[in-house]
Amino acid sequence: MSSQPFSAVTLARVLRPHGLRGEVAADILTDFPQRMSTLRQVWLRDASGVVKPVALLSCRIHNGQAIFHFESYHSIDEAELLRGCEVQIPLSDRVSLAAGQYFVTDLIGCDVYESGAATPLGRVRDIQPIGEGVAGTPLLVVETPASPGGPAGESPLRPRSRSSCRGRFCTQEARRSPCAAWPSTGPACGAT
Repeated sequence: MSSQPFSAVTLARVLRPHGLRGEVAADILTDFPQRMSTLRQVWLRDASGVVKPVALLSCRIHNGQAIFHFESYHSIDEAELLRGCEVQIPLSDRVSLAAGQYFVTDLIGCDVYESGAATPLGRVRDIQPIGEGVAGTPLLVVETPASPGGPAGESPLRPRSRSSCRGRFCTQEARRSPCAAWPSTGPACGAT
């Protein structure tokens, strides 16, 4: 067994058994749910962090949830064991994005600059979705350094469109790209 941690992207989180034959219903956590039906193998991460590969027999979307049927799970009792598990794929198997689009996971840890500034305003610590069913770009939670006479803190920023974007991101490898390249319809959240 490899000593390196499994670098993965979570596609869905199992909620409960679905039906009588071992299927489970899951919350969809990807912007690319149509891709899940083409997968033949996924990894299940349980609450303790244990990850195991499992063959995917089928996946379909029903009432806004993913319905998975995994190999070796053929009853309600067996499906119940999957409650709370995350359905994952290796990070290397994410879909390719168009130029100028970024996965949320790639923004975490990036420095944020105000236009024309030489020093960063802060670093992206998290992404806050603006609410289920609400169109728009999620908020970036930016951890700011302590200013003279003031405490360190965090500030949510909201790059909304090319015209209203006032900062820019610098990746951890020190490559700069304007945040105006952030898609105006929202980022590629979920990162698959």
